[in-house]
Amino acid sequence: MNSDDSGHKIKFAEKLRRRLIGPPRDIHEPSIFHRISLIPVLAWIGLGADGLSSSSYGPEEAFKALGPHSYLAVFLALATALTVFIISYAYTRIIEHFPHGGGGYIVSTHTIGKNAGVISGCALLVDYVLTITVSLASCGDALFSYLPVTYLKYKLIFVVFLILLLVVMNLRGVKESVTALAPIFIIFVVTHILLIGYGILSHANQVGPVARAFEENFKYDLSTIGYVSMLAIFLRAFSLGGGTYTGIEAVSNAMQIMREPKVQTGKRTMVYLATSLAITAGGLLFCYSLYRIIPAEGRTLNAVLADLTFGNWPLGGTLALITILSEGALLMVGAQSGFAGGPSVMANMAIDSWLPRRFASLSERLSMQDGVLLMGGAALLLLLYTDGSVSALVVMYSINVFLTFTLSQFGMATFFFRNREKDKAWKRHIAVHIIGLILCLTILVITVVIKFEEGGWLTLLITSGVIGLCYLIRRHYTKVRRGVRQLEEILSELPKGSHPNNEPLDTKEATAILLVRGYSGFGLHVWLSVVREFPKLYKNFIFVSVGEIDSGSFKGIAEIDALKKSVESDLTKYVRLVRSYGFPADYRMEIGTDVADTATGLCESLVKEFPRSTVFTGKLIFREENPFQKLLHNETAFAIQRRLQWNGVTTVILPIRVDI
Repeated sequence: MNSDDSGHKIKFAEKLRRRLIGPPRDIHEPSIFHRISLIPVLAWIGLGADGLSSSSYGPEEAFKALGPHSYLAVFLALATALTVFIISYAYTRIIEHFPHGGGGYIVSTHTIGKNAGVISGCALLVDYVLTITVSLASCGDALFSYLPVTYLKYKLIFVVFLILLLVVMNLRGVKESVTALAPIFIIFVVTHILLIGYGILSHANQVGPVARAFEENFKYDLSTIGYVSMLAIFLRAFSLGGGTYTGIEAVSNAMQIMREPKVQTGKRTMVYLATSLAITAGGLLFCYSLYRIIPAEGRTLNAVLADLTFGNWPLGGTLALITILSEGALLMVGAQSGFAGGPSVMANMAIDSWLPRRFASLSERLSMQDGVLLMGGAALLLLLYTDGSVSALVVMYSINVFLTFTLSQFGMATFFFRNREKDKAWKRHIAVHIIGLILCLTILVITVVIKFEEGGWLTLLITSGVIGLCYLIRRHYTKVRRGVRQLEEILSELPKGSHPNNEPLDTKEATAILLVRGYSGFGLHVWLSVVREFPKLYKNFIFVSVGEIDSGSFKGIAEIDALKKSVESDLTKYVRLVRSYGFPADYRMEIGTDVADTATGLCESLVKEFPRSTVFTGKLIFREENPFQKLLHNETAFAIQRRLQWNGVTTVILPIRVDI
């Protein structure tokens, strides 16, 4: 293959990528945060769809668990709605105190400890993967249930396509994916307002008979099986409907994508989410009681309810079909919360060294590209492992979210107790979290006990494996920091020179361009190595640094300005030190999401200004290289060297040994 063919293929691949994902975003654009952030309604659609979509199976699971004691569904409806409001209000408090996102991971880390934090974070990640897989597999089941049986063999392929589609949409950006899915959400809301509203109003005359039947059945069960058995039946049904509450935490996890003021936007989104979920889940359970619905073979309770409600309407059959199809389609929108919340949790964990640092990086579209790809890949593997079986996936579902809920509520209760002297209303605040803790812990314990042998053990096994992997990653980073710290201690004693040089740089002289990141022993080692290995060769020294905009710094204009000042301050220290030893020195800097691309551009512009230039950068070298280390440490130095050398710029990588 000649170079022209290769270049043509590269151009074609780049054009295809641009067509699918979109052009790079300009991080210097003043309105960039406004353009990519979500207003409350869009946040409700993107993050609340998971909760609303769970009404397709959560209330039904709970109602079926009541068996012949279905009259208790009235209490179940009230308990479900109340639980939604309690957990939602508790997460509103979390939004107020942790406005930069991270949800259960950040709360547990800061209020309980790092060990509780990593457990909560890993539980959330596994739950988000399950959210994606369960939602899209259920979507496939719902849509293919209206097609001939001969088409069922294509269901798995269809679900795989949906996962890939959502991956591409989220690589373009969360806002773009939410906007594209908004019509599905609106159709669901409208049809279910009609379904629940008309269902209750048209059967208002049944409230009396239902109440009498409730009283009779309650007295009968009380006299035959007793209060304790009735409570056990109710708690079991209440816990098995725990899938209804999944997704409530998504808003607090993804606060970084909210429109300013973030806290107010997040709280308003929580109000929309809690109200819609409580009405939908509680309303469906209440309608099941009013209609005295009996489970039918091969049909969901919502499908039976839709047929009974719209049966006498003009085009009622069509409206019932649209209602149920909207549930299936909304499950696709519900999977969106996994792609919005999962990468956010991964980014926070990466910043704390529990996951590879690359998961905190942003793409040129300002999306958490690596996180999105990993979530999509994990969902695909889980889908193929279970062969798209919703029943197998649902067993694994909802355990982890209540583990995170429990840790979050315990953490917030601890937080308010510790700060009781600073907050006069601490008793009122702590009461909500204690109630939430009791509810979530009850559901967690019952769910684990009931679902453990059915397949819940697999969820716990996978989560434990992810937690173990996180500890291995953090241990490695800790060892590396310890090794680098030894280098810091040695070079920190480096005194200032006694031959200050204030002369400007001469563009005709040999120039060493040094790529550094922060003022550290790493950068000083690179400079000293150049001086030692090439004595008296280079007359100019130019320090180049890229302020990487990752999920930790991409929170607002103030954070980006602080990043710029920090990078500039560190580069100034290098220049002062080198000039004190008699060398002309200067610096160049830029901010960007891709260090390799931005650094390459800076170096190329410098080479044009200083033709006799050599680029130097350093790279950590370990005693024994292994794939695990390559995964945890990016190959930025090699990427820059490869691009610059291709363009004819001499680039040297200097080894920096870390003995671990």
